[in-house]
Amino acid sequence: MGFAGAAIAILGSQRLSGELSWGFLPALGAAFIWSTYSLATRRVPPFPTSAVGLFCLVSGLLSLVCHALFEPSATLSSRDWGLILLIGLGPLGVAFFLWDKALKLGDARQIGILAYITPLASTVLLILTSGRGFDGSIVLATVLIIGAATLGMRAK
Repeated sequence: MGFAGAAIAILGSQRLSGELSWGFLPALGAAFIWSTYSLATRRVPPFPTSAVGLFCLVSGLLSLVCHALFEPSATLSSRDWGLILLIGLGPLGVAFFLWDKALKLGDARQIGILAYITPLASTVLLILTSGRGFDGSIVLATVLIIGAATLGMRAK
C-alpha cells in the first residue's frame, strides 16, 4: 500500500514513457544501495551519525559528475541554487541524518513504513515551489501512504 502510494506520488497522472523510464533505472539502483545500507547499518562497526554528511557530500559530487556526463548542461539562477540548498539542507539532509539515527535506535520495520512519506513530501514541495495545482493522484497517494503507515504501526 505504501509503495503504491509512493509510486503514485512520483508518477502522478503521467504514464511511464520511454523518455521518463530510463531515469527509473538509476533510481532503482539508488533504492537498492539505500536499502542495503539501511539493513547493514547495525551489522557494521558503529560510526557517528554525523558521518552521513560526508556520505551526502560524496554522493552529491558523484551526482554532479553524472550530470556532466549524461545530461545536457543547465544554467541555474540564484533562485535555483537557493532551492537546491534548501532541499539539500532541509528535507533531504535532515532526512538522511534522522534516518541513520532512527535505524540505529529504532525499529527498522516501522521506520521503513514511514519512509514512504518521503516521495509524498517531495512531491508536495515540488508542487508548492512550481505553482502547479494538486490533483487527485496526490490525494490518493496520501491516503495510501498514511493508511499503510497506520496499519504498519498497529501490526505486531
